[in-house]
Amino acid sequence: MSTTSARTGPVHEAEQDAAGSAGPSRRLPSRDSRYASWWWAVPAVALVIAIHYAAIAAGSIYAFTDYKGLGSFKFVGLDNFIKIFSGGASMKALINTLIIAFVFLIATNGIGLAFALALNRTLRSRHFLRVILFAPVVLSPLAVSYIWKFIYQQKGPLNEFLGSIGLESWQHTWLGDPSVVLFSILLVMVWQNVGLTMVIYLAGLANVPEDLEEAAAIDGAGVWKRFTKITLPLLRPTVVVASTLILIQGLRVFDQVQALTGGGPFGASETLATQVYKETFVNGRYGYGAALSLVMTVLILFFALLQMGLLRGKKDD
Repeated sequence: MSTTSARTGPVHEAEQDAAGSAGPSRRLPSRDSRYASWWWAVPAVALVIAIHYAAIAAGSIYAFTDYKGLGSFKFVGLDNFIKIFSGGASMKALINTLIIAFVFLIATNGIGLAFALALNRTLRSRHFLRVILFAPVVLSPLAVSYIWKFIYQQKGPLNEFLGSIGLESWQHTWLGDPSVVLFSILLVMVWQNVGLTMVIYLAGLANVPEDLEEAAAIDGAGVWKRFTKITLPLLRPTVVVASTLILIQGLRVFDQVQALTGGGPFGASETLATQVYKETFVNGRYGYGAALSLVMTVLILFFALLQMGLLRGKKDD
């Protein structure tokens, strides 16, 4: 009897100690410790607010004035915005911006996804081809635009090539014809940025289980069915991210348009960004330029928030 008590006594005491340590006496983290991890972000957040958002807010005030850059100014209410949306060069620039942004979005994402699928796993030279396709992304947009401006010349390489293969009817003054100038600018933009979307989609395809596709192939699913039923649904968050980045880039396009055409001919390639530059720094209408800039900022903010909503919904699904 005493032997049993001697054996079970220490065990019983250890169990009581373990129960006591896991019981209500365990201290919860204090309020200060719970919020301590947020303090490191305060300086960065303060700098972003001071440099970006405060500057945007201050500049937005001028959108409601007739400020000319010097001297006094007066508030004109919504007059600048009424002028923007009442037609003329600014409204045409807004329409051109939306056309460029959405065509750029569709073309860059479609071609980038096609390249990502082609260079994902099986091709032996895929690493070399990935580097070749991504290389234009790291180049300066101005440098690329000036190279393409030479290619687009009346007697430049593009027209010479078309003539050499018997397509003289396809020759154009690519940057001087209002009917094709937007297409010419879009070709430059897509050529330079398709590698970016390819890399984004390659990162998304890395998360698609290979055994899932192999199981579907064994079950008799074709290439298109595997893509639409397995690959594309798993790529939805990646599609949203890539689409938003490209759309925002298209909405604020400036370098390519300014280098290739300067907004011409006759305003056929004018965009919101080039219009902001001309109204502000060429014509000296700072108030009107600030109104155009605010319209562009609201457009970008709207699509950024839309992307966040779509991404949250896909994550929930």
